[in-house]
Amino acid sequence: MTDMENKNINVSAPEDIEVGTAADVEAIMKKYDRESNTRIYSGVPKQIIRYSLAAFSIFMVVMNLFINWEERIRRPLFIALVLLLVFAVFPAKKGKPGKTNTIPWYDIILAIVGSGCFFYYVFNAEDIIKRATRITQLEVILGVIGILVLVEACRRVVGIPILCVAGAFIVYAFYAGKSLKTIIFNLFYTTTGVIGTPIEVCSTYIVLFILFGAFLEATGISEFFIKMANSIAGSSTGGPAKVAVISSALCGMVSGSSVANTVTTGSITIPLMKKTGYKGEFAGAVEAAASTGGQIMPPIMGAAAFIMAEMVNKPYSSIAVRAILPAILYFTGIFLMVHFEAKKLGLKGLSKDDLPKFGRLFLTQGFLLIPLVVLVYMIMSGKTMSRSAVLATAVAIVISFFNKEKKMTIGSFVTALENGARNTLSVAVACGIAGIIAGVVTMTGLGQVLITAIVSIAGGRVIIALFLTMIACILLGMGVPTTANYIIMATTCAPILIRGMNIEPLAAHMFVFYFGIVADITPPVALAAYAGSAIAKSNPMKTGVNASRLAIAAFIVPYIFALDPSMLFINTDLPDVLLICVTSFIGMVGLAGGLEGFIFRRMNMPIRLLIILGGLCLIIPGVVTDVVGVAIVGGIIALQIILNKKEKANAKPAL
Repeated sequence: MTDMENKNINVSAPEDIEVGTAADVEAIMKKYDRESNTRIYSGVPKQIIRYSLAAFSIFMVVMNLFINWEERIRRPLFIALVLLLVFAVFPAKKGKPGKTNTIPWYDIILAIVGSGCFFYYVFNAEDIIKRATRITQLEVILGVIGILVLVEACRRVVGIPILCVAGAFIVYAFYAGKSLKTIIFNLFYTTTGVIGTPIEVCSTYIVLFILFGAFLEATGISEFFIKMANSIAGSSTGGPAKVAVISSALCGMVSGSSVANTVTTGSITIPLMKKTGYKGEFAGAVEAAASTGGQIMPPIMGAAAFIMAEMVNKPYSSIAVRAILPAILYFTGIFLMVHFEAKKLGLKGLSKDDLPKFGRLFLTQGFLLIPLVVLVYMIMSGKTMSRSAVLATAVAIVISFFNKEKKMTIGSFVTALENGARNTLSVAVACGIAGIIAGVVTMTGLGQVLITAIVSIAGGRVIIALFLTMIACILLGMGVPTTANYIIMATTCAPILIRGMNIEPLAAHMFVFYFGIVADITPPVALAAYAGSAIAKSNPMKTGVNASRLAIAAFIVPYIFALDPSMLFINTDLPDVLLICVTSFIGMVGLAGGLEGFIFRRMNMPIRLLIILGGLCLIIPGVVTDVVGVAIVGGIIALQIILNKKEKANAKPAL
């Protein structure tokens, strides 16, 4: 996530509509979101930091494409460079960036010493590898210092919750009888700890895809998405809210950050929603829920999906395809609730005369989609993800020259490189700490202990194990980046679901992925909802509750595909897939209508509960549940239509 200056926020409210200013958003983000809390630089120091970040991005491209280093050289080198940049960019205290152009002496020492420990590994990797477990006392000390400095970097950029979890795992390693030397060797000097799979994926795929997202945003694609959403849905009932759903889904897919996307698109959509007549709590919630869902929207799906491909040993293209239906159901649910809310309140859309025409817009700016098309084609055709990301980035740079308003200059090119590096820092340190957790699980065999414990607590009942996993994901995800949350849960809880409860591996990993994401809108620490409330000038807690209600599909669909993976197109055929799609969409109509208390007319509580039940039956795959669901949802909708016709007939004046 970039700093507030780089987000280029323009919160311009329509007349008489109270919305938060850029300063309001910045204040609340610095209070709750550590990634937004950066040092202030100006003049020459600002340019030094700017070009250092840009150089880091260029180096990562070069290293991935042209330099064939051993993994135990490239991974610690990556962390060393990240630590140098983290202490240069992020201050020690939240909400206190310090004096302009100032880095405290202790931060300089931490940066040099911390990165120096990893640089030592880089320059002595061959010797350390030859000696295997026979590391020296000096190397133990360097390992301890390197891990502690990484912990401090994570505290600044990510927060304390993930550190509490990692600390508990390290305590367990000592409890399991492991010596300090054994722990440091496994966590610092092997590829199962800090420099394990999370850092491997972060230093290859993730950093390049984050860079691709930064360049894609530089082409003006976010503005194009918003204009396109306006041309499609702006004039319909409650149009601005539907525009928020569509544009945020598309922009969030590219940005990979629910908070950043809530701020950028919300600065435009939330004032329009309030002008239309939506309450602030609802407007902020719509933007937060839609922006959060962008991370589950194929083909990019945020950084965690790349790690999932490694974890389940499946092509990324396969994961993207199987994630389509759940993602569509998620946004269908939000879209329907927005529509029913507008109908219930009698809200109108925007004037067609003020909106862009879809055909003309697509003809003049549709070329901005070419980088995404190239990316998808490259991945689907079997090219490596690294090369696919770099080539798509190059295409985005070329495409920018055809957009007069966003034509890339040397300055904007450097800015994109800078933003890409800055957005990588939080993911990188979180991946490093997540590697500690994964390393302890591997070193101690803790995974089997957890499996035995959860199976015992659940009593062999899958639904209880899923519920406990959901709670763990949401609690851990409060303030923790999606990627780190997913890695921890994939290391600890996914194996429990797979080996202890016999859940299909991809379904288990998707389950923990989904619930790690919705933590961004689940109170009490709902960062995306806080961002939306800052713009909407609404109560943050009420905004979070509304966002959770709007994103109800994200709390239901994972249970369904965990229990029956046919929703992920696993172990099924085309007719079944089509049936699942149709019944699931009808089910979302019933579920959304019941939650809003309105489809064609208002519903009382018993009818709402009944149609919610019918909707759930339709979403759950199965002949019996489909028949019951169709009977309930279809019957209630038919009854509403009949009652509406009777009211209209009775309302006609007598002749």
